[in-house]
Amino acid sequence: MKTIILKVAAVIITLFALITLFMSTSVIFDLFGIREKEGNYVLFVVISNFIAGFMYLFAAYGLFTEKKWATKLLLITTTILVVSFVGLLIHANTGGIYEQKTIKAMLSRIAITSAFTGISWYFITRKSNTNES
Repeated sequence: MKTIILKVAAVIITLFALITLFMSTSVIFDLFGIREKEGNYVLFVVISNFIAGFMYLFAAYGLFTEKKWATKLLLITTTILVVSFVGLLIHANTGGIYEQKTIKAMLSRIAITSAFTGISWYFITRKSNTNES
């Protein structure tokens, strides 16, 4: 059951990574008219999502192969997103322009990444630490 959960999580996070990379790349490089559709985007948030997209791909491999480092990588990714979110809040509170949907999207992304971190910890890191005792 553990292996099935990790493989499914790896597939889901891979899809999430590919969508993230497509969207962030499209905004950064103004591809397919997505930048205009996104409205008042905040560049450092888009860049942190772009970085997170690559980290998701590596984490997916780690989940698929049940590597302990996947948990650390996802924790680092969550931290990057939280720091970016705090920066977004500061940006918003100091009068910077942004879209309300960006706040909702960041909260969702942080929650999803935290969930994958928890799955990785529970099924890989915690289990391997229990076996070592």
